[in-house]
Amino acid sequence: MDETDEVADYPEHPLEKHRGPVVLRRGRRVEASTTDQRLLDSRGPTDWVHTDPWRVLRIQAEFVEGFGALAEVPRAVTVFGSARTQRDHPEYELGRKIGSALAEAGFAVITGGGPGSMEAVNRGASEAGGLSVGLGIELPFEQGLNPWVDLGVNFRYFFARKTMFIKYAQAFICLPGGFGTLDELFEALTLVQTKKVTKFPVVLFGRSYWGGLYDWVRESVHGEGKIGEKDLALLHLTDDVEDAVRVVREAYKAWEETH
Repeated sequence: MDETDEVADYPEHPLEKHRGPVVLRRGRRVEASTTDQRLLDSRGPTDWVHTDPWRVLRIQAEFVEGFGALAEVPRAVTVFGSARTQRDHPEYELGRKIGSALAEAGFAVITGGGPGSMEAVNRGASEAGGLSVGLGIELPFEQGLNPWVDLGVNFRYFFARKTMFIKYAQAFICLPGGFGTLDELFEALTLVQTKKVTKFPVVLFGRSYWGGLYDWVRESVHGEGKIGEKDLALLHLTDDVEDAVRVVREAYKAWEETH
């Protein structure tokens, strides 16, 4: 679609709730809590204890479903960012450019499948002819997969979803975001630091947004010896789309040489 089209002309984010693979719309049978909450919250009747073996089967099924759906996804980059980014915000257009650039470089994009920056990245990749993947999550509030997702998988459990973000990507790019983005950022860094995954760059996109965090990691965490020089080098801070894609390409090339 033409870059000059008004963002208001595009379909609004669908109001729907996902319970695993089940889609609930127009408030039909919407539960007051999520599957994750019922698993992790220790309060409530003790009869939940006796259902845990059945939960294990559901968790197993979720992993099987995710592995099956994503097994043939080509080389990919997971991009995170705020669900609250509005379509007329500069960060939305930036997300589109990143999604497009990654697609043109031969990478599929994987996002959380929601609105905001996630939608922008999915949209950019889809418009450029690339594969646009969205991994949704069951939340207390309604949030469906955005209309630019080509391949979507909905999860009940955050830990199953997070495994898919890592397993099927060769890099992370973090646009400005909130707690969810921070969670994924530091989980990725931990996995790379402990060599659970290798040749996995983490790009912080937006110096004005991420600069303070980067300085704190360098001056306090690294400065006090809590991480090493190699650990600090895992983070790449940039404002340039081409630079971000270059980092991804070089890391993927290095990964190919070892496999």
